[in-house]
Amino acid sequence: MAYPEPEVGLVISYSYLWSDEAAIGHVDGRKPRPCAIVMAVQQGEGEPPLVAVVPITHSRHSDEETAIEIPPRVAKHLGLDSDTSWVVLDDVNVFSWPGYDLRQIPDQAGCYAYGLLPPRFFQTIVQRFSELRQAERIAETSRDDDA
Repeated sequence: MAYPEPEVGLVISYSYLWSDEAAIGHVDGRKPRPCAIVMAVQQGEGEPPLVAVVPITHSRHSDEETAIEIPPRVAKHLGLDSDTSWVVLDDVNVFSWPGYDLRQIPDQAGCYAYGLLPPRFFQTIVQRFSELRQAERIAETSRDDDA
């Protein structure tokens, strides 16, 4: 099965590990969830890209400044369910593509990506993510160490 090319704005199915779970010793995410790629950087010639993803969740985030609600039409475009979802921007997983935790979308054999976020909505995500990163308000979890 071929993995998609990692590009910013792509929403993938990923076994996300929250930073608070990692802090208490967990090495695997509880379940696959949609995650948006917010960074994809080539590490070096012949090496896989380094990717950063942020989770998409149905749970309202405790800090409204660090999460963005996904508009219903964007959720529909991606094939997400109709429940309200948020992109959480203060918690990020970083890994070498495709990593160990990329998962197939439920009921879609061989498919790992929901699709691309619309450019204007993704630009809002990137702007807020950059602000949080500059303010050092992002918890980063490396996923390359848990083979």
